[in-house]
This record gives sequence, C-alpha cells and structure tokens, in this order.
Amino acid sequence: MIDRTGLAEFLRRRREALQPEDVGLPRGRRRRTGGLRREEVAVLCHMSTDYYARLERQRGPHPSAQMIASIAQGLHLTLEERDHLFRLAGHEPPSTGPGGDHLSPGVLRIFDRLTDTPAEIVTELGETLRQTSLGVALLGDNGRYSGPSRSIGYRWFTDPVARDLVPPEDHAFTSRMYASGLRRVLTLRGPGSRAAELARLLTDRSEEFRDLWAAHEIGVRPRDVKRYLHPTVGLVELSCQVMLDPEQAHSLLVYTAEPGSESSEKLRLLSVVGASATP
Repeated sequence: MIDRTGLAEFLRRRREALQPEDVGLPRGRRRRTGGLRREEVAVLCHMSTDYYARLERQRGPHPSAQMIASIAQGLHLTLEERDHLFRLAGHEPPSTGPGGDHLSPGVLRIFDRLTDTPAEIVTELGETLRQTSLGVALLGDNGRYSGPSRSIGYRWFTDPVARDLVPPEDHAFTSRMYASGLRRVLTLRGPGSRAAELARLLTDRSEEFRDLWAAHEIGVRPRDVKRYLHPTVGLVELSCQVMLDPEQAHSLLVYTAEPGSESSEKLRLLSVVGASATP
C-alpha cells in the first residue's frame, strides 16, 4: 500500500538536498530556491511538472514501478534510497546487484560534468544507459533499443547496420572481442543469467557467432585506440578511459582524442554540428 505522506516528505527532502550543479544543471544568477525546483526534477525524471508536484502534495494516481524507477534515477538516489522509495510507493524494490539499470549517484555526478566529451554508461552486456550529446553525435543513439538489441554485442552479430561505424578491417577482431566478452560475463553470472540467454539467441541467429563461440576464446580485450568511421567526419581515432562501478557492474566510458590531432578537430566539428551528424 502506498504511503502518500511518507512518499511526499521523502521526495521533498531529497529534492531540497540537491543543488543544480549536483545534477549538471546551471544555477543561474537570480536563483533563490535552496534545492532543486519541482520543474527541474520533473525534467530529470522525464515526467510533467504537474505529475511530480501532485506526488509531493499527496495527490494524483498511484505511480507505477517504472515511474518510481525514473524518479529514483532523476533524484540521484543510492540503492538503499531507491529501495526505500519503492516501498513508500507500495512496490517491491527491484533486485540489486549486477545487471540492474540503476546508476549510482557518484557515477552520475561524474557523467553530468562531461558536457563537452563523448561518453556513455553501459552495462556489462554492452547496454547503453546514458550518453552525452557528443556521445550520441559520435556513436548514434544507442539507448533507443529494447529487448536483446539493447546489447551492442547482440546487434553486432544480428544487424549489419551495427557494423557501419567500424572500419571493415577491424570487423574480425571486434567479433572476437564481443564473443569473448560475452563468454566472460556468462562464466561470471552463470547458466541462468541474461548473458546465457544472449548466447543462446546468438547461437540460433548467427553462424559467425556460433563459430566463434565454439572456439571458447577468452581474454580478447579492446584495443588501446578505438577507430570509428563516422558518416560525417570520416575516420576518428580515440582513446577510451573506463571507470567501473563494481556494485552494479556498470562502466563509464569516456572517449578522448590526442590534443592537436586530426581526430581532435573532428570531435570539435561534431560538437558543433551535434545531432544532425548522428549516425
């Protein structure tokens, strides 16, 4: 059963505790609000201001579990705070541990500051949870997929379009890398895991994957320099720095070019043309 009073008070306290700079928003010169405004939280949670305001006023419909998950992420809640919010709203909290979509506040704080850098947050199965605007311009909107297609490795073996960004001479290595990476996760998570389900689906749908899977290759790591064949700016060579959140098995990937290089200039161009250059 929903605890409307507790839910409203918890939401209000968490909103008041956050500052604009905590969530990547500008403060503005004439700001008088101590924390975030309701309309700012609504934007972060992907809902209308009216809907969010009614929750704080103990009114409105019973929020769905999906809506509560969106609020938990928008307010940068910890896992414990997220679970508390679910219970206040009358829902059973999602399972914790690797494979969840809830992003830790620490990872989000870093991500929110990467406004001029290609970056993304991905799961251990290569599912994109967040991208910066420059990340979308470089790699396309990888967060738009659903089902098994959320995994870049799954798309690599089942959708030819997924290979357009990678130079043809890198295709064989990339296939080996994705097959090896999936085997590592499956071994770690076990036969009943989502990794096992992806392996089963790919075995059914891709002859190339079947051959690579039968080889049992392990330990094929990404190269130090990633190469992308972008349709607008051409070949871009980037280093990829990785920060791992071990509790959720999420990785923050930050793509950088050598200062003064041709690729650095191409990233600058992408930052100007933005979404119109999206692959």
